[in-house]
Amino acid sequence: MMFFAKARNSLVAYVSALTLGVSAALVAAPVAAQDTVTWKVQAHWPAASSSYTDSLKRLKRVLDERTDGQLQLKLYEAGALFSAKETFNAVSRGILEMGVISPGYAQDKMSLAGIASGLPFAFRNVWEVAYFHKNLGFEQMLRDEAAEHGVYWSTDKVFTTEMVVKKPINSWEDFTSLKIRSSGALQKFLTDAGASASYIPGSELYSALDSGIVDGAHWGAVQGAASMSLYEVAKYHVKPALNIAGTDVFLINQKALNKLPEDMQKIVKDTLNEQFWIRTNEYQFKERKTLATIQAEQGVKITKLPEDVQAKLTEAAKETWEEEGKRSEKAQKALNMLKDYLADLGYL
Repeated sequence: MMFFAKARNSLVAYVSALTLGVSAALVAAPVAAQDTVTWKVQAHWPAASSSYTDSLKRLKRVLDERTDGQLQLKLYEAGALFSAKETFNAVSRGILEMGVISPGYAQDKMSLAGIASGLPFAFRNVWEVAYFHKNLGFEQMLRDEAAEHGVYWSTDKVFTTEMVVKKPINSWEDFTSLKIRSSGALQKFLTDAGASASYIPGSELYSALDSGIVDGAHWGAVQGAASMSLYEVAKYHVKPALNIAGTDVFLINQKALNKLPEDMQKIVKDTLNEQFWIRTNEYQFKERKTLATIQAEQGVKITKLPEDVQAKLTEAAKETWEEEGKRSEKAQKALNMLKDYLADLGYL
């Protein structure tokens, strides 16, 4: 009997050990045997836009390489699944794993969106904005607010926003008579300053300019306008920049990100951080290159806003800054940080 008892105990111990081993294997299986994960990505760029290729397709390629093909991005151009203004909600709710928008499209959710999309006539150089985001902590402030909506926020790049117009602006009267395609905080600013600004989706922008629905527009700066063929119908490129900002941003559903193994989560975050610097620098180079090309090949003329127009716009801009600060305590804190920074730079 003792023999049978020992045999029974040994069998129970063996089965228990086997069961624990199988359970442990099942728990570990999703990570150890990770299948390919596919994320749907809705961009606010049309496929023709330079950033659709240089930013979005680059990110897809790099993540494919660094995850050995385990993370795949399925790309959708502007309007394919959602409008640009619906994309933040789609990512927040998990309908999309990732989206690309301009911060201005998330103003109903993010009190910092107006500052993120670029306060007019604040910064004068691209590096100043990069420092504001990465060194002074504005990027983390954006990330913290987006996290309240279950979204991971990562700015794609910093670049200038500059207008193209069909006729040169030689006076304040010329400016106030303009009908301009705009978006976000700039749309409100341009309207408050005296022009007539309205939002038009990128896919309809060329026809709106061509038909005279608008007299001018901004779609990034030189590269963006060229990629959308805007110089075919608007031959004047206007300087200085309306603003300089992190005008494109990647959004990731936090739950989708958390489902990835930790090493893959790190790859995604590190790649996005790296992309910020790579694309910011690349964009500046391509701006110079494209500017030379459009002048030589398309007869585009670079015009500068008259000094009195710039002065009036600068004063109007300060009112816009204050309005953005009133949106929340977070926004006021960010605005105060911005003004202190501009004072350090000698601009205020």
